[in-house]
Amino acid sequence: MGTTQLETVPEPKYWHLKTVLSEALDSEFSVGEILPNERELAARFGVARATLRQALEQLELEGRLQRRRGVGTTVAPPRVGVDVGPAAESWPGAPGDDWQTDDCERAVPPAAVARELAGAEAGDAEGTPPVLTVRRTRMTAGAPVAGELVYVREDAVPGLPDITPADGAALGRAVLRELGRLPLEGQQRTVELGSAGADDARRLDRLPGAPVLVVTTRYAAEGRTAAVAVATYRADTCRLTFADSGAPEPVLAG
Repeated sequence: MGTTQLETVPEPKYWHLKTVLSEALDSEFSVGEILPNERELAARFGVARATLRQALEQLELEGRLQRRRGVGTTVAPPRVGVDVGPAAESWPGAPGDDWQTDDCERAVPPAAVARELAGAEAGDAEGTPPVLTVRRTRMTAGAPVAGELVYVREDAVPGLPDITPADGAALGRAVLRELGRLPLEGQQRTVELGSAGADDARRLDRLPGAPVLVVTTRYAAEGRTAAVAVATYRADTCRLTFADSGAPEPVLAG
């Protein structure tokens, strides 16, 4: 490989280097290929190793590179397209759902979710309804790409007293099955950028603080919010796609 010197630019040097490295990844390297060591790369681009490390770390956050202990830095595969918007509105756990149920427990939801579920009772701690939390995981090519918490009002699951599951996963599936018996009046979905908390990082095999895409879905039945699902996707390995509804399909890349 030849030597490429970076010109003086107004943006941070590591950021410009990241752009140059990204172009090199597209033109000179294939998926899975191991990059030269830091000393070689720093010499090629005429930068300090500290600057190089900053650029490599940014490319790793963006999902262009993967660092594997004992192997080195390799070129990451393209992001996997993950459909988060089925053409027809449906409850979580409906046929064709790509999630696996891991556990279910009674737990206090985050304040924002509690307000959504409480509806007119929002702000009244005594009025917050009992909530069941179903924990689910979405896998692609054998690796976890997202984790989800589905918060369900207990009083929205009329068949709950008759459920006698053997474990938390069975309870979760039963809760979603009973929830699916309700006529779904509508759902609302929002997407925002976030950072992985300790629990999400552990489930998704990422470091705490890694960028994630958070998809929140609100499900309405009987004139109120019956459930709220909060799904956390790895921003470095997937891009979110939305089902065709007659308009051009929007794509959000991580």
